[in-house]
Amino acid sequence: MNMLMILNDPPYGTERTYNGLRLALSLLQKAEGTGLTVFLLGDAASAGKAGQQTPSGYYNVERMLKAVLARQGRVLLCGTCMDARGIKETELVEGCRRSTLDELTELTAAADKVLVF
Repeated sequence: MNMLMILNDPPYGTERTYNGLRLALSLLQKAEGTGLTVFLLGDAASAGKAGQQTPSGYYNVERMLKAVLARQGRVLLCGTCMDARGIKETELVEGCRRSTLDELTELTAAADKVLVF
C-alpha cells in the first residue's frame, strides 16, 4: 500500500506532528509492504531542520524523522514553506529532501491513502 502523510503543525508547541510521526513509525513497523512518504508542509517544515535540542525525556522530532528514514520511509519538505521560514537545504536532517507542490500533487494522486495532521 502506498501512503502519504501530510503534516502541517510546527514540531513543538502542539502534538500533531509528534503524533503523526508516531503513527508513521508504527505503520512502517507493523504494516508490511507499506510505502510511506511524510510531507512537511507549512509550519511542519521546521521539523526537518537538523540540530534540534530538546530537554532530557522530551520527544525529539529530528530523531523521529531519522527513524522514519531508517525504516525506508521518505521525508519531503515544501520548498516554498522552507523559504518562508529561512530554512536552507544544507540545514535539513540527513535524508530529508526539498520538494514542491507539484510533487505533492503527484504523490497525492498516486497514494492509496492520504493522512493529514
